[in-house]
Amino acid sequence: MKRRSFLKTSSIALVGAGGIKNAQFLKGNGAIQNNLSLALNAYSFNKPLLDGRMSLDALFHFAKRTGFNAVDLTAYYIPGYPEVPEDKVLFEIKKRAFRLGLAISGTGVRNDFTSSDPEEHADNIELVKQWIVAASKLGAPHVRVFVGRGSNSETSRKKVKTQVIKAFRECADFASHHGVMVVFQNHHDYVKSTSEVVEIMDQVPSEWFGLMLDIGSIPGPDPYQDIGQLILYAVSWQVKEQVKSGNGSVPTDFGRLMKIVHDQQYQGYFPLETLGKGDPEKKVEALYQEVMQHII
Repeated sequence: MKRRSFLKTSSIALVGAGGIKNAQFLKGNGAIQNNLSLALNAYSFNKPLLDGRMSLDALFHFAKRTGFNAVDLTAYYIPGYPEVPEDKVLFEIKKRAFRLGLAISGTGVRNDFTSSDPEEHADNIELVKQWIVAASKLGAPHVRVFVGRGSNSETSRKKVKTQVIKAFRECADFASHHGVMVVFQNHHDYVKSTSEVVEIMDQVPSEWFGLMLDIGSIPGPDPYQDIGQLILYAVSWQVKEQVKSGNGSVPTDFGRLMKIVHDQQYQGYFPLETLGKGDPEKKVEALYQEVMQHII
């Protein structure tokens, strides 16, 4: 059963039992009230986090001040990455977020499951497994993974996709024993088309595997049509300022996006991410306010 279908059934059951928490309402201004929990994707501050101009403490305080409920903390910004740090480092990060009333909505690694080198491929799987364990200690409900670059052009796509699917299955099975989900981000790398994303999702039937729906990495001509198809698998998001259109990008139509979210009754974390030039604080604040206009 796809995630959306499950949630619709669950919502009906809750309302029937006298609960209305999962219901959605139209406000007087036409905005949609959803059970969404806005999260800040740490990658919005990629450069200042990597060069030391911004600490994780500063990131958490900015998120709290802006109004976010959670931070999607990509593992790149945790000291020692790609190695997993000592537990005391993970626990300190968890405590600092908790003291501010913030959840850590997820973490993620930079993996490549398309490598034709068996040793390199095994290392990538091990990397994901190590951070699954780390995520469980952080209190993060998921680890985000990629397909990879697929640099070996001599290998058939069918063979590579089979290898990727097998790796996703192995990681999801491992994650199920740690209470953590594995989420695949459609990152416009080796796998670009929506049909291939759906193919992968359908061939990894684990309840511990889902999609991080990256709205900025869907090829045109109508990304919203594809979002409507992919949301059936979504357990988290990369909500960006722009979507692809033709040979370039255009500003996201948040009215249209939020209607899809409402119609499909998505519930859960809704991470926002900004990219490109400009002051990341101002860019994130502007994106936050724009999204809020459509959900409250």
